[in-house]
Amino acid sequence: MGQTVQIGELADAIMETLDEYADLAAEDVKQAVRDAGETVKKEIRANAPKDTGDYAKSWAVKKTKETSASLTLTVHSKNRYQLAHLLEYGHAKRGGGRVEGKAHIAPAEEKGIRQLEEEIERSLRNG
Repeated sequence: MGQTVQIGELADAIMETLDEYADLAAEDVKQAVRDAGETVKKEIRANAPKDTGDYAKSWAVKKTKETSASLTLTVHSKNRYQLAHLLEYGHAKRGGGRVEGKAHIAPAEEKGIRQLEEEIERSLRNG
């Protein structure tokens, strides 16, 4: 753990240690993002309106962007994306009246956000 450095090399030694920590922290954050994405997908599948079950099964997690320090995932419906808004918020019927929406995406998103924040805090606290 300890190392001896000359005073002129102190800044380089500190920067090296901080870079190592940043790499470790980035991997922990990326794993937390992956876990939260899977949680959101599972929650949507579990709480989605079920007629045939095809809509619930259509949800997937896709990696949108990844760099050395960040990861962006998208949770989406692969082939039933047109229904998501209608089922979440409700819609008008063809012959008049309305179909009430069933919130299943927003609660899953909130749960995923909470999980992500908790996992990031836990991983950074525990080092």
